[in-house]
Amino acid sequence: MNAFASPDRAAAFLAMHRPGAGFILPNAWDGGSARILEQAGFAAIATTSAGIAFSRGAADGTMEGPEMLDCIARIVSAVACPVSADLESGYGATADHVAATVAAAVELGVVGGNLEDVTQPGELLPVEAACERLEAARSAAPAGSFVLNARTDAYMIRHPDAFAETVRRAERYLAAGADCIFVPGVSAAEEIGRLTAAIGAPVNVVAGLVEPVLDAATLRSLGVARISVGGTLARAVLTLVEQAAREMADHGTFGFALGAIPYAVLQQRFSR
Repeated sequence: MNAFASPDRAAAFLAMHRPGAGFILPNAWDGGSARILEQAGFAAIATTSAGIAFSRGAADGTMEGPEMLDCIARIVSAVACPVSADLESGYGATADHVAATVAAAVELGVVGGNLEDVTQPGELLPVEAACERLEAARSAAPAGSFVLNARTDAYMIRHPDAFAETVRRAERYLAAGADCIFVPGVSAAEEIGRLTAAIGAPVNVVAGLVEPVLDAATLRSLGVARISVGGTLARAVLTLVEQAAREMADHGTFGFALGAIPYAVLQQRFSR
């Protein structure tokens, strides 16, 4: 096992997942972004499948497991803090594939990972199949050694009763071994509060994915344990790149350079 994946590090990461703690877990997409986030003072970071795909000129959800794991490995090696990996739906059609993916991630040194319950756009996996995959993941990475973040996309696919479906799946996923329930796509404060109360276990939401964008203090008051940003930070960076490109192409000016971190400073900060 990679030295970065010690049970003590995983236990420390799991201890951060307290209902109402609302710790911010920012998502990196390469070694450089990971270094910047760690240097900003975050105790742990996560990866983003969307950001990684975008950085490679690909759409989210199109990368194969080995390629994604290689990118995750580069992020883990760039920082000293714990890293949780976005493993999408586990990179395989069967529970055994999911177990192999999780085992490979542990070997890379990650201390946790997300697993989705969607394999086709707009379609949730049957609950039994999703639980089987989570059980396989838990078998590959026993409790205490890896923080298993079970994602359910009931809100993302606009399920007609997203609240009830999320709670139903959360109960089953926790019984299958999940440590935390990840609910992207929910945005209304009242709905988030209802979810955390009904689930009664650590809940992860995404800031910046949908509107309104609630701040951390509000999310903590609603009982949220973990706040990630998914691909939002990567999208913000790419927005800056597009704005700079438009400025150069349309006006021949370089205002985007003002305020940029100096080259020498980045050289120093990225030197071991």
